[in-house]
Amino acid sequence: MVKRYALVGVGSRGYSMFMEPLLRDYADVAQLVGLCDTNPARMRLANARCGSAIPCYADVEALVAAQQPDVVIVASVDATHAEITCMALELGCDVIAEKPMATTAEQVRDILDAERRSGQSLRVSFNARYGAPTERLKELLNERRVGRIASVDFTEFLDTRHGADYFRRWHRNKANSGGLLVHKATHHFDQINWWIDSDPETVFAMGARQFYGPQRDERGERCLTCGYADSCPFYVDLRSDEALSALYLRAESEDGYWRDRCVFAPEIDIEDTLHVTVRYANGVLLNYALYAFAPFEGQRIGFTGSAGRMEVDWVDRYHGLDVAGGCSVRPLDVSPDVRTSPHFGRAYIEPVVQRTGAHGGADARIRKHLFRKGVPDPLRQQAGSRAGAMSVLVGCAANQALVTGHPVRISDLIKPEQTTRENEQA
Repeated sequence: MVKRYALVGVGSRGYSMFMEPLLRDYADVAQLVGLCDTNPARMRLANARCGSAIPCYADVEALVAAQQPDVVIVASVDATHAEITCMALELGCDVIAEKPMATTAEQVRDILDAERRSGQSLRVSFNARYGAPTERLKELLNERRVGRIASVDFTEFLDTRHGADYFRRWHRNKANSGGLLVHKATHHFDQINWWIDSDPETVFAMGARQFYGPQRDERGERCLTCGYADSCPFYVDLRSDEALSALYLRAESEDGYWRDRCVFAPEIDIEDTLHVTVRYANGVLLNYALYAFAPFEGQRIGFTGSAGRMEVDWVDRYHGLDVAGGCSVRPLDVSPDVRTSPHFGRAYIEPVVQRTGAHGGADARIRKHLFRKGVPDPLRQQAGSRAGAMSVLVGCAANQALVTGHPVRISDLIKPEQTTRENEQA
């Protein structure tokens, strides 16, 4: 059976993760029948790139009425996910939503209510469950290599290329993204919830903006017109990248969106340094940290249990000096092997074979679960609305704790009837 899909949000993620692969790899099971975006230039560009003529709409309701899709894919700005998802569900469509499925606890409640009322289903595109190290950790934890898990340590390092991008794009305002605790960390909170197979109960957080924002007097409004381009290591020239130029720079006249705003602007209101503590229903304690201005990109993850400790520490890339003395980005050829240290025995290594492709091959792997029926799911990687809700609620609770200085209980953010596990897996 060929399902009819509509895509809402045709930016870089919507195009590369959904539109192009659907047309290229899934034509036997999927028909993309409509595009929706606030910027018509991006939709025209997407069709031109794919050599397609998919109908374009500025309004989701009009798209659904005209094309009658079976599934609506939501890949728009984070703050719009909930409204579009609820609308699509109420109009009789299933939904695939990019993470985060919402940016506030109220939106989470609205989505869960809409899904229940409509009888339709929501799946969340948590591609971070599909990386090779992530899958290997799940397998080893299922084997109880460290016994009963007592605590988890998770540190996310965003380098000054990737991290800075959140502070020049729409993500820089919490009203759009929920901040990095929602937009970025929802990946990590979901991984942890899935790894330990438990629900978060109590959340506390502290954070600050210590690197980006008004930290530098020599700044402009955007890189394109900045008078300090020659002296700023964060200068980005959209004209030098044809894809970015076509997708954003030449599309500015349609919606006024600037892709290269200054990372030192005073209007930035998201944090770049974050620490979160979570207690889970099964007693596990989480220590989570995120740094958005590290000299390298990677993660450090550890599980301490009744039988020992298991760790993985990998670096995706780092910023170093090239032979000419300039800044370059160079990948590290280091496999993110898992190290296990038993309490009473010799430590040993579990090799992890790296994969190629977007997000370490994770995007291609999750698409098989999203678009093909009958694909085995031994690790229960497919995520439904409940998994999406729990990951977002950790970030929402942490944001609330940043303001109040007090711990926040997840049960205070969600209705009692919405805490059942019936929608754990799509």
